[in-house]
Amino acid sequence: MSSLSEADFRCNHGDTICEIRVYEQEVIVVPILLLSSFLVTLVFIILLRYCPERVDRIRPQTTKAPTRRVLHGIDAPPGINVLEHESIALDMPSSYSTFHPPNTYPSKSLSMSVATPSFQPSPPPQPFKPSFTPIVQPRELPRQRLPESFNLVSPLPTSFSLRSDSSVSLYRARMENRNVVLRVLNDSADATERHNFLGFASFLAQLGPHPFLPELLGVVSLRAPLVTVVEELENRDMLSFLWRCRQEKVDPPCEMTERRIFSMAKQVASALEFLHSKDLLHGNIRARSVLVTKEFTAKLWGLHGVYTRKNQGATQKDDPSMKKWQAPELLAKRPAGQSSDIWSFGILLYEMATLGEAPFADISVNELLQFHQRGKNLKKPSNCSNALYAIIKGCCQWKDQDRPSLDEVSRKLLSGEKSASEKVLKVSGTVNIEQYLQQAGYGETNSYTVF
Repeated sequence: MSSLSEADFRCNHGDTICEIRVYEQEVIVVPILLLSSFLVTLVFIILLRYCPERVDRIRPQTTKAPTRRVLHGIDAPPGINVLEHESIALDMPSSYSTFHPPNTYPSKSLSMSVATPSFQPSPPPQPFKPSFTPIVQPRELPRQRLPESFNLVSPLPTSFSLRSDSSVSLYRARMENRNVVLRVLNDSADATERHNFLGFASFLAQLGPHPFLPELLGVVSLRAPLVTVVEELENRDMLSFLWRCRQEKVDPPCEMTERRIFSMAKQVASALEFLHSKDLLHGNIRARSVLVTKEFTAKLWGLHGVYTRKNQGATQKDDPSMKKWQAPELLAKRPAGQSSDIWSFGILLYEMATLGEAPFADISVNELLQFHQRGKNLKKPSNCSNALYAIIKGCCQWKDQDRPSLDEVSRKLLSGEKSASEKVLKVSGTVNIEQYLQQAGYGETNSYTVF
């Protein structure tokens, strides 16, 4: 019997309620199922469009490893730079790591804990106790994966590298119509490395902004790979910039004058004074820790050591490659102070005046403290004026209390800039990398690879 005949048989003429009950499946159940399917599909499409990370979480996990496109990123100038290199898989659908920076960081002393040799020209300074507490979260970028979110991703070039065990890779990219540098955490990083990576981003966010610190533009922390995005400084680190200034007819042009030395040094001093105002020591002032913009503005970098000592209470590492820049009190395993950064700043001025020569090139690391004890100092570079050399000597005084304050150094730099020469500095010969590494203290205990 058809539905129509059944309705005629069971229902009185004009009984609408009875007819709906007979046709319930056709007029109610099927339309509701179709409407429900449409709504579910619509919600899934919206999630896929605006919340891809949630879609990945509710998708069934497959046992097959995802296809990865690997780029090999390296820092520049390699090895002698603050930014490291490794491989990174840029397409990873899982491994989320939501950004939860620590709310407080314990205040720790930066003092050394090693036996002190005979060294008593001055009373020991009080341990430097930073009170800076990073609590600000960096901007979370509205991007969910690489490389779709960043255009023209490419590894930075290199010439040599000393550190091959870093968990961070470095890339150049375009974001929001500007050049940026991506510090990307390798997918092999463990939970501690992820926490430190995001904690460092929080630390940078709390530090800034400052005109002479690289600008932190944001982080990608909701899914792997974790990324910190900072502005690109086209001339890269100052050491490679100084080495390029030794060459003839380089593109882009690279010329260093004494006036530019005063100007760039003044900018670094401003950034260092900013750190000291927050009770933070840099501890690694040298040319490789300064980045240079296209317009020859110097910005102080190399801040990961500052974060590590502040957050983890780590002491100054006994790193032979740093000793040529360290003040005598640090060589003698005594606590660091603001005057220790002043000493290193003087060595930075020497690097600038010599276009990237290694300081104390003829003195081995093991003999360096005795060299300072005898009252020896850096020789005056041939291109260096008396005014600039006087600042270098003032910063590199044996007794920390004899060194000028940063405010005094800034005033002298400002005064020297006004009368400085505009003549382009020239140094004969390019840098032999292996020889430089030996003279700077790397080759004495460190193994290195030249690419």
